[in-house]
Amino acid sequence: MIGQTRTRMTSAEFLTLPESNEPRELIEGEVILSPAPIPQHQRCSRRLLITLDSLIPHGEVFDAPIDLLLDGENVLQPDLVWVAEGGRCIITDKLLRGAPELVVEILSPGSTRLDRDTKFTVYERHGVREYWIVDPIEAYLEVYVQQDGRFVRQGTYGAEDTVVSSALGGAAVDLKRVFGA
Repeated sequence: MIGQTRTRMTSAEFLTLPESNEPRELIEGEVILSPAPIPQHQRCSRRLLITLDSLIPHGEVFDAPIDLLLDGENVLQPDLVWVAEGGRCIITDKLLRGAPELVVEILSPGSTRLDRDTKFTVYERHGVREYWIVDPIEAYLEVYVQQDGRFVRQGTYGAEDTVVSSALGGAAVDLKRVFGA
């Protein structure tokens, strides 16, 4: 977690901070400021956003920065969030509230441990239905799905693969579009 700054507070305090495009999250009561993502991260994020948006007719895809309020100690900013129409995640005037169907985190240098460990645990505990971890440099996607309150790895997929997502109603995501293969 190179270059990250940390401070403790509640989600209520965090949500009174001024609006910012700086990567800033509250995770387990600790404010974490991170450096801006690398170009490969942003390229992958844009491609995945366009791909998901074109596949899913009922709901909405959001990209960072957007606050996802999960509880009194957790306001995360996932790289991408799929909010299903009629799902548990509520879109308010200022943020998203509750567990969405799909959360996507795209790895950057320094974010791997946070995305794989800390955020993984928070998303799992709050019942996010599906969690994707994307490595834009190595060109692979790991898919985790909720089963009995725990994330179970559905699989790891490369740039030539297609992923079928139950959280997205069985939509098939062609990873060539995401990784530019």
